[in-house]
Amino acid sequence: MREEQIAAGLADLPGWRLQGGKLRREFRFTDFSEAFAFMARVALEAEKRDHHPDWSNVYNRVVVDLQTHDVGGVSQKDLDLAAAIDRIAEPG
Repeated sequence: MREEQIAAGLADLPGWRLQGGKLRREFRFTDFSEAFAFMARVALEAEKRDHHPDWSNVYNRVVVDLQTHDVGGVSQKDLDLAAAIDRIAEPG
């Protein structure tokens, strides 16, 4: 996927940025339990899509990196999963 295409996709994904050839976003929650619950919901969605994030968690913070390893960079799968993750993170 070309950089212009990625930039256009990122326009609809506030909070996400291209860093080191991956899409990246940091999420903050009120505590560890909330962060872990978010990760569990994302894991179920990622499994359905057979497209899994690289991520880390420290207490109330979750950092998500998305990259399609088969293509060695960002693909539409990453943009679609980022949008799904944003929906999961929405309050309510």
